Amino acid sequence: MSGHYLVGLDLAGRRVVVVGGGSVAQRRLPNLIAAGADVHVIAIDPTPAVESFQGITVTRRAYADGDLEGAWYVMACTDDPAVNAAVVAEAERRHTFCVRADDAQYGTAVTPASARHRDVQFGVLAGGDHKLSAALRAAISRALAEGSLTVDDVEPHAPGVALVGGGPGDPDLITVRGQRLLAEADVVVADRLAPAELLESLGPQVEIIDAAKVPYGRAMKQEAINDVLVARAREGKFVVRLKGGDPYVYGRGFEELQACVAAGVPVTVVPGISSSIAAPASAGIPVTHRGVTHEVVIASGHVPPGHPDSLIDWSAMGKLRGTLVLMMAVERVDVFADALLEGGRPADTPVAMIENGSLPTQRLLRTDLAHAAEVAEAEGLRPPAIVVIGQVAAFTEGA
Repeated sequence: MSGHYLVGLDLAGRRVVVVGGGSVAQRRLPNLIAAGADVHVIAIDPTPAVESFQGITVTRRAYADGDLEGAWYVMACTDDPAVNAAVVAEAERRHTFCVRADDAQYGTAVTPASARHRDVQFGVLAGGDHKLSAALRAAISRALAEGSLTVDDVEPHAPGVALVGGGPGDPDLITVRGQRLLAEADVVVADRLAPAELLESLGPQVEIIDAAKVPYGRAMKQEAINDVLVARAREGKFVVRLKGGDPYVYGRGFEELQACVAAGVPVTVVPGISSSIAAPASAGIPVTHRGVTHEVVIASGHVPPGHPDSLIDWSAMGKLRGTLVLMMAVERVDVFADALLEGGRPADTPVAMIENGSLPTQRLLRTDLAHAAEVAEAEGLRPPAIVVIGQVAAFTEGA
C-alpha cells in the first residue's frame, strides 16, 4: 500500500456524506461537526447516539447511487462490504475523496488518529494500522500535556488565570484540558487537596504557591489568594489556580472568578470531577440508582446545625428519602446524625464514609445512621472524607 498525503480539509459549510450509522460513524461525527461540515448521514438503522447529534441531517434508508451528489468528502462506514465498495465507486466517479472504514486500502482517503494541543491539531497515519496510530496519538498527547515534548518557539500562554479542578485526588482524574493548562502555567496556586503528583511534574521555572486550607488549622485567607491571582496575572504571568475536586463545588471558585473579573484579568474555568460523586463511585457506591433514589443532595458540614451561619434546613434534610452526601463533615458526624434523626431519618439508614477517595490510601467504613458517629470515632476517620447517607450506601459491587 502506498503512503498517504496528509492534508487538512476546510469542510466548513461543505456537504459531507457519511453512509452508515453505527459505532464507526459515531466516532467520526464529532470532528466533522467541529469542522463546521454540512453532514448528511444515510443509514438504515442509525444508533440513538448518531441520531442525537445536533446540526446533522439523518436519512433512515439504505444507500442508493446518487446519494453522493454535491459531496466534498465521503465516508463509507457500513458493516456491509458490498455497500462500502459501491459508495467508494460512486465517489471515484465523482472525483470525491472517500474513506472506507472497513478496509482502508480500498478507499481514496484515510482518517488519521488526530488530537489537539493548544491551537495545534495533529494527525498520525500508520499505513492502515489503526492501533499503532491511536497509540502514537495518545503518547504524543500525553507528552505534550506533561511538557516532556516541547517546541522551543511555541508562544507562551497569554497572561490570565485558569481555575482548574484537579479531581478527587488521583492525578489521572484531572481533565485533559486541566492537565494541558497546568503544563503551560507560569504560576500555580495550589490547594491542599490538589493532587500533589501533578505538581511534581512541573518544571523548576514554575512558581508554586501553597494556598492550603487545612481543616481546623492554618489557612491562606481567601482575600490573599484573590490578590495573588490578580497580581501574578498583572505581571504578565499565566496563573493556574489548582483545586481539588471542582472549583464550583465548595471550592470558592466563583469568588476567585469575581475577583479576577473585577480586576480586569482574563479568567477561565475548567470543571473538575467532584469528590462528592467520585469518592463514592471509587468505593463502588452510586449516588443514584433507578428505583431507589430520585435525588442527591450535597451538603456542607463546614458549620453545624443551629449555627447562625448555617443555610441548611436540617429538619427538611431528615425528611428526604434519597441520597445525602456530606462534605467537610468529619469532625461533626455526631451532630449531623442527630439532626437527621431528629428530622425523621430512620436510625437504620445505611451510611458509608469514604476517606481519601480515589487514592491508594482510600478507606471505606460502613454503618448506619444511629452508629455513624461511634464508628467514625472508633475507626479514627480523618479528612478528607465523604459521608454518604441513604440506601445506596449499603450497595456493594457484587449486589
